[in-house]
Amino acid sequence: MSLEERAKATAKNIEGKAQEALGNVTGDPKDKAEGKTKQAEGEVRQGMEDIKDSVKKKLD
Repeated sequence: MSLEERAKATAKNIEGKAQEALGNVTGDPKDKAEGKTKQAEGEVRQGMEDIKDSVKKKLD
């Protein structure tokens, strides 16, 4: 629905991947876990936007 919200979700996913990669390089399990959490948050946000789009299409 909102291009801005989709961009934020994608940015959160990319941020999470980068943090997870950093954790893999440094061996820091906290960074790995936080990176995976951010990726999951990005996926949830993306899913919410998909649902909004679906509902909007059905209402139109």
